[in-house]
Amino acid sequence: MDLLDLLKRPEGKTLEFKHDLSSPDGALKTIVAFANTAGGTLLIGVEDRSRNVRGVAEPLDEEERLANLISDRISPRLMPELEILPWRQTQVLALQVYPSPSRPHHLNREGPTAGVYVRVGSTNRRADAELIEELRRFSRGEGFDEQPMPGLSSEDLDFRAASESFAPFRVLRRRDLETLRLVRDHPPSARKVDASPSRPFPPPGGLMEPINASLQRGCQS
Repeated sequence: MDLLDLLKRPEGKTLEFKHDLSSPDGALKTIVAFANTAGGTLLIGVEDRSRNVRGVAEPLDEEERLANLISDRISPRLMPELEILPWRQTQVLALQVYPSPSRPHHLNREGPTAGVYVRVGSTNRRADAELIEELRRFSRGEGFDEQPMPGLSSEDLDFRAASESFAPFRVLRRRDLETLRLVRDHPPSARKVDASPSRPFPPPGGLMEPINASLQRGCQS
């Protein structure tokens, strides 16, 4: 990690300075926000406005303290890289956070709803319910077009249009709808009380296939 290069840059989406850990809450919010967004570097011992290096008096002790704070106060558990960087007659504590596959992370004291933060520019912003769900979808490797629509059922799909769409490649059978992810089960975390666990729902992407096929058929007629 090149400290001189980092000191030339202003605070931003992936970089923040803290003069010390006397009030660790701000640093922990930044770590959570980095993990939930694009990752980033946190430097302890640097003034945020002037970028003047004050250093850390007991870097080994502060490194251990920060590691314990992260372990005890953030969930799911994070494993960032900690490094002590020399600077003239002092040292700086550097923490590298990578984008986490286990997002959303949150501060334990604030809980999994109010304690989720994301990075917006050089600030940490509390995530709302919609953004938290988006982070969960990202963690599951799902896109918006794969989310089930519980107000509909597999019967709402135009099977004829879907069959025509797949005709150049294969014969489409109704049992293929789930394999091709044109329908899918509602995830338990988002399942409504009145929704049957075994009832498949079409996601937006599943609806678009028959719609596209219908549009193509209309253009050809």
